[in-house]
Amino acid sequence: MSVNSFDARRTLDVDGQSYEIYDVTKVDGSDSLPYSLKVLLENLLRTEDGANITAEQITDLGHWDADAQPSKEIQFTPARVIMQDFTGVPCIVDLATMREAVTDLGGDPSKVNPLSPAEMVIDHSVIVERFGTPEAFEQNKDIEYQRNRERYQFLRWGQTAFENFRVVPPGTGIVHQVNIEHLARVTFVHDEDGKKVAYPDTCVGTDSHTTMVNGLGVVGWGVGGIEAEAAMLGQPVSMLVPRVVGFKLSGELPDGVTATDLVLTITQMLREHKVVGKFVEFYGPGVAAVPLANRATLGNMSPEYGSTIAVFPIDDVTLDYLRLTGRDESQVKLVEAYANAQGMWHDPDREPRYSEYMELDLSTVKPSIAGPKRPQDRILVSEAKETFEKTVPDYTTNPGAAIPVSLADGRSFELRNGAVTVAAITSCTNTSNPSVMIAAGLVAKKAHELGLSPKPWVKTSLAPGSQVVTDYFERAGLSEHLAAMGFDLVGYGCTTCIGNTGPLIPEVSAAINENDLAVTAVLSGNRNFEGRISPDVKMNYLASPPLVVIYSIAGTMDIDLNNDVLATTPDGREVRLADLWPSTKEIEEIVGSSISAEMYSERYADVFDGGPRWKELETPEGETFSWDPASTYVRKLPIFDGMKAEPDPVGDITDARVLLKLGDSVTTDHISPAGNIKTDSPAGQWLAGNGVERRDFNSYGSRRGNHEVMMRGTFANIRLRNQLAPGTEGGFTRDFTKVDGPVTTVYDASVSYREQGIPLVVLGGKEYGSGSSRDWAAKGTQLLGVKAVITESYERIHRSNLIGMGVLPLQFPEGESADSLGLTGEETFEITGVDKINEMIPETVHVKAVNGEKDVEFDAVVRIDTPGERSYYLNGGILQYVLRNMARN
Repeated sequence: MSVNSFDARRTLDVDGQSYEIYDVTKVDGSDSLPYSLKVLLENLLRTEDGANITAEQITDLGHWDADAQPSKEIQFTPARVIMQDFTGVPCIVDLATMREAVTDLGGDPSKVNPLSPAEMVIDHSVIVERFGTPEAFEQNKDIEYQRNRERYQFLRWGQTAFENFRVVPPGTGIVHQVNIEHLARVTFVHDEDGKKVAYPDTCVGTDSHTTMVNGLGVVGWGVGGIEAEAAMLGQPVSMLVPRVVGFKLSGELPDGVTATDLVLTITQMLREHKVVGKFVEFYGPGVAAVPLANRATLGNMSPEYGSTIAVFPIDDVTLDYLRLTGRDESQVKLVEAYANAQGMWHDPDREPRYSEYMELDLSTVKPSIAGPKRPQDRILVSEAKETFEKTVPDYTTNPGAAIPVSLADGRSFELRNGAVTVAAITSCTNTSNPSVMIAAGLVAKKAHELGLSPKPWVKTSLAPGSQVVTDYFERAGLSEHLAAMGFDLVGYGCTTCIGNTGPLIPEVSAAINENDLAVTAVLSGNRNFEGRISPDVKMNYLASPPLVVIYSIAGTMDIDLNNDVLATTPDGREVRLADLWPSTKEIEEIVGSSISAEMYSERYADVFDGGPRWKELETPEGETFSWDPASTYVRKLPIFDGMKAEPDPVGDITDARVLLKLGDSVTTDHISPAGNIKTDSPAGQWLAGNGVERRDFNSYGSRRGNHEVMMRGTFANIRLRNQLAPGTEGGFTRDFTKVDGPVTTVYDASVSYREQGIPLVVLGGKEYGSGSSRDWAAKGTQLLGVKAVITESYERIHRSNLIGMGVLPLQFPEGESADSLGLTGEETFEITGVDKINEMIPETVHVKAVNGEKDVEFDAVVRIDTPGERSYYLNGGILQYVLRNMARN
């Protein structure tokens, strides 16, 4: 029950309905706060209890010092949790395991139940096995259900066993697009003591791109699955009040420039500005010129520049989008009235107090792509050929190759470095944006009418984020042209962007691998990290959907799109970019005539029901899940085995060895298992040993509910470079339990260390753990026996996740690194002072590395940043902390 020290609760009447709200204007200083901090302020007002959330904290937030470094901790209680199936399945596995564990501790298993609304969209399991045919969608869906039947049955059980948990079945859409088009409320309402209480819709999600919903004015961000589970179970998110970067927009985008170009420009700007851990908030006169779909695209890319959120305040554009997507008019009126009552409505002439300021004139944005391995590596389209030519020597030992290839259908060609072997219109980032999707359809139409087609070595695919996209393609008459250009519907889900690209054309794949070719992928996604898209493809480029179609026609990155001939028509006419590129007017006219609110209302009317395949699945019953010991998809997680009612004190880490020594920008993709499972990998060997045929290995993502597979795939990314095993690439290290420390797999080495009771350490560089909020990057690290990670800096989510799994995150002293300190990774480590955490959060612990020749000693910074994180670490992890509290109450 709220304490209400500020007498902030009052009534708001909207369209004949009364709502109770917590008025932020009652707090001194609130008027000049950024929009995002007003949302946090309301959250504190509504949840004030005098203990965890106090009047002093609320007053401090109203008097927020924009210039100060973050130091004030608050407890943020999100309105809801949003999940996708890759990261969501482990959440439900953990909840199911917790039901058994709380019983063992003498508690009530029914208490293990989401207290906040939790919604999961199954969107990460479809793989592009079939493409370029009208039957591709149904064929891929058949394969998806065959491979994932165990997982889907488990989720069906969860949907019935847990209260407050809903599932959007496969083949419906991408989680973030479904979120903005249907699930997001913008203003949330719940019944309390017979009254309706209204408050800002806020959320945390098990995917870093949860920030896409920021475009709607919803404050939400990605957290690890572990942290999301705690939020579902009523635990607030512990956080420091962040610095807020005000990003002022002015002007309008010029003709021919897409939302993708804008996003890549801002991604580069914000990454260079260093916004990791900060809130970014857009404001100013140019905001009104940014359509909601573009706002959502900007929010979606927040993890790529490192900010916690990238939010737009509520305005008329927000309301128009809610109406367009079929929201009830009473809800739209509530959003408007609530935002105005709380001072959360965007005023373009008002400048709130911000910690830092940036500005962009939209008219200066130019056509861009990004690559070949990071979203922030923006390249002007006009300079793409030159940049490619400079970069490609880093990716191949065969620079002048021209490899003859003959396909099974009789077509022949020469395959060269730079060949576009994947052209994918995919990812929530852009498929939620009608303007760029219609632009892609228009490019396909113009190309089709000229008799053009993609090059024969290109694997093409279209994976929209919702069924509404294909509806408006049909109404606009563009579907047939996209299909004629090879962009048949392959599924409604997150495909190429997360590595579910499926196999390349077999003859093309063979030519690449036999001749060390540096081929490319072009996709309309948000991630292009090394090894992510396809094991055959070394260079990956992010581009707008229309540019994806253009590059499929050109067939190579080694081309100047602005000046070179793209292709020649059957009658000999040379075709250039200008012949295919639609004008802004053309796009707007079709968007206006082809999209209606009825499309959204009809498609989302039964969004949780699923089709016949979903309904026909056999659904287990019972309060606890009956684990199948033979299952290779869903297994009980062992993290609660032998857990005591009270935790033992934490102690120093002694006689530890280094499992991996890594460089800068190691992403969660490098750490967490993702993509295809190789036959000769530890995970592949385990599956084969359990009777799984190679064709049924599926992806790591689909097996996230099985720790046996996932821990074997941790640190096994094919592009990972472990400095302990120079000359190798992938999941290899040295095993110092054996003479001379021979090279072996990371997993096999960890087994050797575990058998001898030796704790492990990972050494890293800058921006360790950047990328998606992958809980298995932390879970796998812990299950391998790693007790501490020492790096130069962390990305926010992964550091939090490590603590959530009981792994100690440490940082080298400012200006120092493993190399500057002379660490080789062959040392034995002693980390002392850890026991101080039992009483407080120490600033540093002492590290001594011994290698028999020269000892290296330094004080490592302890990156446990809040008292809440300390409590999680002392309990061995966040779930153990929650579980013990449940058992006590």
